[in-house]
Amino acid sequence: MPDTLALVDYGAGNLRSAARALERAGARVVVTDDPAVIAGAARIVLPGVGAFAQCIGQLREKTGIEAALNEAVNGRGVPFLGICVGMQLLASEGHEHGVHKGLGWLPGKAERLTPSDPTLKIPHMGWNRVDAVNGAAVPSGDAYFVHSYAFTPEDAADVQAVSDHGGRFAAIVKRGHITGVQFHPEKSQAYGLAFLSNWLSS
Repeated sequence: MPDTLALVDYGAGNLRSAARALERAGARVVVTDDPAVIAGAARIVLPGVGAFAQCIGQLREKTGIEAALNEAVNGRGVPFLGICVGMQLLASEGHEHGVHKGLGWLPGKAERLTPSDPTLKIPHMGWNRVDAVNGAAVPSGDAYFVHSYAFTPEDAADVQAVSDHGGRFAAIVKRGHITGVQFHPEKSQAYGLAFLSNWLSS
């Protein structure tokens, strides 16, 4: 299935909603935990709901998935999208419930949000503006967020869009064929579909 988009099922994602949104944006989606399918996919999406430690632990408990991801993304250059904690897993390390090694595909850290305004609640939950930066060809608009941690890449050029919750944080990161979004495209209505359509056509 050379044109298949693999939505990775490792027990830590909003799979049904993500699959529907990707299909509406034009993708041929297969939800899978099969390393062979992941390794051979044309595109890969890694969702993530919960804590960094839980998500990276569950991913690594699934035999062969991390190796399949590395083979496809780093070996073949397959376009990759990480959603929410799936984006944070791109980091060198996550600092939620201790320090945990991430995939390390984009050097940087996933750390707790620290709003400058103490009245702002954590987790950051709800609609927030996403604005493109660094001349990135990504849409700006309002997206839906649910998170307490954010990924800060070591190289500021990896940030394609930002949002603000008592301080700016990366809403979209990208390096080459590897992309991550802190918001949930599947919950972001028109903006989410516009982003996914843009990613699928890139």
